[in-house]
Amino acid sequence: MKKIPIAIAEGDGIGPEIMGAVKNILEASKAPLEYHPVEIGEQVYLAGHKAGIEPKTWETIKNTKAFLKAPITTPQGGGFKSLNVTIRTTLGLYANLRPCVAYNPIVKTKHPGMDVVVVRENEEDLYCGIEYRQTQNTNYALKLISRQGSKKIIRYAFEYAKKNGRKKVTCFTKDNILKRTDGSFHDIFERIAKEYPEIENEHWIIDIGAAKLADTPEIFDVVVMPNLYGDILSDVAAQIAGSVGLAGSANIGEFGAMFEAIHGSAPRRAGQNLANPSGLLLAAVLMLNHVGLPKEAETIHNAWLKTLEDGIHTYDIFKEGFSKEKVGTKEFGDAVIARLGQKPTTLKAVSYEAAEKRKDTFTPLSFKAEKKTFDGVDLFFEFNGKPDELAKQIEEAMLPMKLSNIFNRGVSVWPGGMAETFLIDSWRCRFYGENKIAECIEKLAKEGLEVVKTENLYSFDGEPGYTVSQERQ
Repeated sequence: MKKIPIAIAEGDGIGPEIMGAVKNILEASKAPLEYHPVEIGEQVYLAGHKAGIEPKTWETIKNTKAFLKAPITTPQGGGFKSLNVTIRTTLGLYANLRPCVAYNPIVKTKHPGMDVVVVRENEEDLYCGIEYRQTQNTNYALKLISRQGSKKIIRYAFEYAKKNGRKKVTCFTKDNILKRTDGSFHDIFERIAKEYPEIENEHWIIDIGAAKLADTPEIFDVVVMPNLYGDILSDVAAQIAGSVGLAGSANIGEFGAMFEAIHGSAPRRAGQNLANPSGLLLAAVLMLNHVGLPKEAETIHNAWLKTLEDGIHTYDIFKEGFSKEKVGTKEFGDAVIARLGQKPTTLKAVSYEAAEKRKDTFTPLSFKAEKKTFDGVDLFFEFNGKPDELAKQIEEAMLPMKLSNIFNRGVSVWPGGMAETFLIDSWRCRFYGENKIAECIEKLAKEGLEVVKTENLYSFDGEPGYTVSQERQ
């Protein structure tokens, strides 16, 4: 059988150890894979490549069928942008799939029946990383939600449920507050759900939905969310299922896929032969299914379950009086290899049917073109003073557009306003009228007011495409 080319990266911290164990298991299973090692992460960054990845590495990844990646160390605050985010967005890996399964009684959990799949949007939301420091004291981040991105991920969630015998898809958003961004995501969920009458659907506000997921995960099946919520709650779901260290994930796109454990590089555990390779191994199982090797995926997954069942455990899940043997990273991998071809008897054995490549054979959800009209503009200023002082200075500029409201942190502070409102140095001033923004900015500059950001206000078929509920007249 012709070997399937995959790219592999050993990563940082515990990465080389767990990748070594996983690769040994893959080779022992006779999975017909051709390995193409690549270097990414901290050492590449320190060598002078500011993105944490060399240009030639992209070509290797693009020319293989999948990318199996061990954890990498991403600097907090400074340093290079998250390489995970960069790879996902650059290669269009829009769907993040994270199965969160309880392995009771082997791994301690309060939810022995838990079997939830979190489907996370992977390219948009705050994870676009578009941030600005506009004043001395204020930073902004842009939350980006597009119809196209929302359609892809919500469609993927329903297609996944359909092909894997799942009964329900749940959507989490915060559209009671974020009415434009999360509101759009929710609206598209409702539209697409109608095309799958055989699958139950529901929507939860993210805060109570998260509480329910943590308390009674058994009521959920497939959960689909925008990027930030999905990132946070997939870790929560994995932990309440038993351990973040046991969870693998898939990042799927139309032209490629990346597979990884959801835990970090744990540099404090590096080089000690302690780390549990299970998360990366289950990611490899997802990879095998994706590239059309369901038999090998099933064999490895059942051998892993049998290893857990036989009490062969790494330190993180070892329980005195219950586990039979505490082993290191390599020894755990060897134990899985010894059980290839075996199935568990206490834990539920898995069975994978022939993998079906996902194809968009459905009729795409479409939207009619709407009439777009210019209503006005929000101009942002850095200003230290009172709202009335700012309004007076603006009015003295004799602008061709009418000042309607002044906002500070989303609160309307002029006209009217309250003395108790806490104010910062970033002000958003709303102007309505004919589009004469350039003239306004020029006149304001002469009054000593610098515009640090502009945001045009548009209506679509007469409906404002911007927040109006904060206005006060």
